[in-house]
Formats: sequence, C-alpha cells, structure tokens
Amino acid sequence: MDNWDEIRTAYQVARLGTVSGAAEVLGVHHATVIRHIDALEGRLGVKLFQRHARGYTATEAGHDLARVAQTTDDQFQLLSGRIRGRGEGVSGELLVTSLINFAPLMVGALSSFREAYPEVIVRYLTDTRVFRLEYGEAHVALRAGSVPQEPDNVVQKFDQQAIALYGSRAYVAENGMPASPEDLVNHWFVGYDDIDSKAPFHRWLMERVPADRLVFRVSDSRLQETAIRSGAGLGFMTVMEGSADPDLVQVMPSQEDWSSPLWLVTHVDLHRTPKVQAFLKHLKEYAADRCGK
Repeated sequence: MDNWDEIRTAYQVARLGTVSGAAEVLGVHHATVIRHIDALEGRLGVKLFQRHARGYTATEAGHDLARVAQTTDDQFQLLSGRIRGRGEGVSGELLVTSLINFAPLMVGALSSFREAYPEVIVRYLTDTRVFRLEYGEAHVALRAGSVPQEPDNVVQKFDQQAIALYGSRAYVAENGMPASPEDLVNHWFVGYDDIDSKAPFHRWLMERVPADRLVFRVSDSRLQETAIRSGAGLGFMTVMEGSADPDLVQVMPSQEDWSSPLWLVTHVDLHRTPKVQAFLKHLKEYAADRCGK
C-alpha cells in the first residue's frame, strides 16, 4: 500500500458517497477521483464501491479501508497541529485539556492569556479520558490523581485544590446542619452517578453513609455543583467555588484526604517552546493570584 493519494480519495468517496463531492474536497478533477478508485481496486483485486445512479456506495472491503484511512488521516491532522505548536512565537493554536471541574480556573487563565497574547487561538477541551500528548492531542494537560506515568511527558506538580462539603442555604434551613460526621447519615447527598468513583471525597463519604443517602447522582462536577445550589442535597466542591457563592453554606471544612494532587503535563517535544512556556508561567501566576498565594 504505497499510494496515500489513492487511499485518501477512496476515504472521501466512502465518506461523501459521490465522485463530485470527493473531487471538491480534494481539489482535483472528478476524472482523477475515478482513476484513483479504479487503480486502487485493480491493485487490491477487490471491489471497494458499488456504482449506481446516485453515486458510490462502499462495499464491506470499502468500509474496512475507509476506517483505516480515517484513522490515518486523523493522525496526520494531529501531527500537523503538533508541528505547528513548535513555532518560535506565542501565536497560533494553544490546545489545553482538563476535567470539566477545573473549567472555572482554566477559562479564566486562558482568557487572560489571550489578552496578553492576542495572536493565540485557544482550544480548551474537557473530557474524562486522558488525551494523548504524544499524538498532538494537547499542548498542555491539567490532570488530577496519581502522578502521570506516560513516557516522553514532562510532569510538574501544580497544586492541590481544597475541597469542602457544602449545602445551599435553602437545604440547611429545611434540614439543619450535621451536628457531627456521625450525623451525616441523616442527610441527603449529591454525588457522582458512578458509585465506585475513585474521587477521594466520594470514597470518604461512601465509607460513612449508606448508598441510598446519595439521592441525586450526576455525571460530572459541574452538574453536581448545580444540584447542590438547587438544594437537592449536600455535596463536595472546591473551596474556591463554594466560598464565592453567598447562597452556599460550608457544612464541613476542607480535609487534606478529600483532595487529589494536580499535575501539569506537556510533551517533551513541545515543553520548551515559547508558547507552552509562556502559558505554563501565566497559569501558575494566575492560580497563585486567584488563590491568594
């Protein structure tokens, strides 16, 4: 398989279903598309498409080839972004990832970073999966938990966010404050839908209250914060967020074993680039200012 142009053409035909559509996307004449498909089918000895009046429909072999071609094309796009990230100036795309619960910190840091470097285009992606920096999926990742172990990554200790137990004033007015940790069994809680979540505060709570006291379960921390504010139950959130909301009451102060260490992760190939270094410095200073450190 030594002709990527032909494979890319087949992928676009399978994706779009027409020769004209593939030709437009690839910027070639429709005759070139037909020639590529015919040559590829001849070389492989199989039919990749069924031809009909409405266009081209991929056969099973065509679908198999298209899946492999899409993966390869995606990797080329990621590599292109990674190469662009090696530029000498602080400009172009800056791709940063984290869990959604770090959005208040990261959005503020990224916004003020853009003010300082207006030629930067920010891409901020949140997901529970670990983005693969070696494939150019991110320039900087903020991660929580045990120290990241992927090879060829540069890992820096960032912070350890304080986590406390909060409730809305409406909830406290109706249900009262827990008199002690033992009294938690008499209250209702908001928490993760995954009852086996490894979040330290979640494990701590599940050791002290029955699972049926966790009556409002959500998929991520932003939904959890919204449910706590609505009075659905007590729940955990960062002190930074909780203390900024006058409608929330801190039910139990932060405990060290409720929080996880935070790590800034970059790939060794991009770590020393001006853009990545500028953002790392800015993020650390922004976090220190916001937390009063």
